[in-house]
Amino acid sequence: MYRSINDFLADWKYESEATIKIFSLITSETSKERIHENVRSLQRLAWHLTQTITEMGTRAGLLDQDALEHEQAPESMEALVEAYSNYSILLSRAVQLRWTDSSLVEKVPMYGDSWEKGKILRILVAHQSHHRGQMTVIMRMLGLPVPGLYGPSKEEWAEMGMPAMD
Repeated sequence: MYRSINDFLADWKYESEATIKIFSLITSETSKERIHENVRSLQRLAWHLTQTITEMGTRAGLLDQDALEHEQAPESMEALVEAYSNYSILLSRAVQLRWTDSSLVEKVPMYGDSWEKGKILRILVAHQSHHRGQMTVIMRMLGLPVPGLYGPSKEEWAEMGMPAMD
């Protein structure tokens, strides 16, 4: 749970940039490919992460309306990256304007439960990490490069002339 707005904003900035890094490597040819009937496409996962910003932001009282609730994913990954980036910035600004460090312990109704505001922020970050992990596995299976987010990826180790761990 976050207890400081600035701590969240620093994490959100890094995590949003990492998400954009992943989204930017998805090609138009691979964006809608399904590796299995029970696995979402990369485009669908990317749109889910984008829609979650407005869904949770609205439920938490940070945004006035869920602008993406009934919207379909943009056709191009470039447009999806732009939408994600814009709503990520909007969420950051809303947190800064509407919440304070002391308000992070206040509870808000969320999904049939009551969550502290600091928990909502933590779940937003964890939710992105969770689905980015799924995306990197799908990307590998589709032959796309995978960037390192918390350390070098296999490809980045190779670029440095070092063997990657198996």
